[in-house]
Amino acid sequence: MLPLSVAEKLLLLAGGESLPASALKNPITDELINDNIVAERITGRTRRSLYLPHREALAAWLYNRFQINDLANYIEALKEENTTRARAVDVANNSKLLGGRTYKGFLLNSFAPVQGTLHGQPFIVHPPEGTFQFVYDYEAYRPDSSVVIVGVENMESFRFVGRQATYFAAHSTLFVSRYPQEQAHDLMKWLRSIPNNYIHFGDFDFAGIGIYLNEYKKHLGERASFFIPDHLEVLLERHGNRALYDQQKAPATPAGEPALDQLVALLHKYKMGLEQEALLIAAPEQ
Repeated sequence: MLPLSVAEKLLLLAGGESLPASALKNPITDELINDNIVAERITGRTRRSLYLPHREALAAWLYNRFQINDLANYIEALKEENTTRARAVDVANNSKLLGGRTYKGFLLNSFAPVQGTLHGQPFIVHPPEGTFQFVYDYEAYRPDSSVVIVGVENMESFRFVGRQATYFAAHSTLFVSRYPQEQAHDLMKWLRSIPNNYIHFGDFDFAGIGIYLNEYKKHLGERASFFIPDHLEVLLERHGNRALYDQQKAPATPAGEPALDQLVALLHKYKMGLEQEALLIAAPEQ
């Protein structure tokens, strides 16, 4: 069970605040730091503060770890007299009580027609540029088994998949979005139900690696891989961001994938991270 005192402080972090490390001493905090959900920064010679590099990563972590879908309502439920853990989690997950989730499903995009079926009938994903498709009955949607699913971390990159087609031209590729964040567990449930390979297309920094390992790899196993462009080292030199390196905590142990371990080595070499949007301005000619 997530203690009330920890939940309240996590809500402050989710609101954009930073907290002294001493204010959040708990084994759960160590988990969050090790999973790259919460990051540390040095303020002064010895003072450490905690912050969230990606707020949406905390929401996914709370759902996967404690089945908490709404942190604020979980806190309110715990404050009620005689509230049990089961009651608190039930309130935090009950969308009818909260009025939080009004629909299910997730967004789809593609730069070429993607074949599949919906309720057993042919269904093609190929939205016109400037639009997306949204699948509501995702339980009944099945892309062809040869289709590779690419999960895009940031909305701008998801919007302009056509500009990045060269990176994925070797596959029939279906792009899915982590946003809106309320649909993240629908997306994961669907990914776990299909046999297709999954490629994670995120930021090239420690937080991006953490999102991949903790939200996707742990559930999809060998079907999941992290997208790393061949010219990443050049991109780091030209477009790297020092703050992404300085403000994030490196993984305590190797990622266990040779490509990811090489990525970590590059991040340490240049002491910079790279946002995935950089590929929009540095995509190779098609």
